[in-house]
Amino acid sequence: MAGFHTKTFTKHDDYMTPKSAWENIIDYIPKDKVIWEAFYGDGESGNHLTELGFNVIHEDKDFFKWTPENYGAIVSNPPFQFKKEVLTRLKELDKPFILIMPCSTLTTQYFRKLFADSHHKIQIIIPKKRIQFIKLVNGKKQEKMKNACNFDCFYYFYKMNLKKDLIFI
Repeated sequence: MAGFHTKTFTKHDDYMTPKSAWENIIDYIPKDKVIWEAFYGDGESGNHLTELGFNVIHEDKDFFKWTPENYGAIVSNPPFQFKKEVLTRLKELDKPFILIMPCSTLTTQYFRKLFADSHHKIQIIIPKKRIQFIKLVNGKKQEKMKNACNFDCFYYFYKMNLKKDLIFI
């Protein structure tokens, strides 16, 4: 009988943001702020936000080593394998942000430590259905792969002053 130990996996953690993910929350992204799409990926997420009418900074630079001077909010889909490090840096920057992250992020100890006692609340928007990310393998879009995400993601808002703390769309 084949067991899990017989499987071989190649790690490809490149899941790009579809335009529909930003269209879902277009009314909640501030139009009066310069948006920093901090994680470059294939470059399309920044293009999507620009096409939707936002003023976007989107450069292929290391988020942990570079910060643009004139941004007002971060709007991004960070690499999930670095969530803890990303959230820690964002808390240090203390700027408004909107991030797409798995719903399970809410229950992690590091998330609690970072935001439980914060003066500014984390607010959540729950999409109507799962975001179908675009998978890249070795930098190429996978056309033949089934496009079905097997986990739920929320939109996490910080210092964005939504009318409600939990919004279902």
